[in-house]
Amino acid sequence: MRTSTFVLLGGVIAAPATAATVTVTIPRQTVAEYHRPYVAIWLEPVGGGSARTVALWYETKKTGKDAGTKYLADLRAWWRKGGRSMTVPADGVSGATRAPGQYAVKLPDNIKPGAYVLNVEAARETGGRELVTLPLTVPTANARAAGKSELGAITLSAR
Repeated sequence: MRTSTFVLLGGVIAAPATAATVTVTIPRQTVAEYHRPYVAIWLEPVGGGSARTVALWYETKKTGKDAGTKYLADLRAWWRKGGRSMTVPADGVSGATRAPGQYAVKLPDNIKPGAYVLNVEAARETGGRELVTLPLTVPTANARAAGKSELGAITLSAR
């Protein structure tokens, strides 16, 4: 029988203290005219300070008079917390809108230890708007929250 040496390496290779993943669920809506939601995911320090955008999903390919950036202000909380001053598309943050399903977003490894609020906001054309907040302490622990309409389960998993 062959034994594995991976156990010995487990103690040597350690993930950074802030290594975590947020899983965002976009539920399927039963409506006549469905549009994929714009979604913003960002962190805010509890004691105040700048918000840090982790992910921004919007119509990145749309051009012309109704460019996809036109509707970013519909993500009202994110827009007020720093979205309006952000240059989009932002490398490593911006991405296309997502269809209903579960999506994993890796939190940055260089977040300083402390207390934060993780915010996930969704807004949909001819639909609703929803903001889900989740307290977060770095180094991280597992946590859960859930939306009621535009967002489903929001899960934070420490790696």
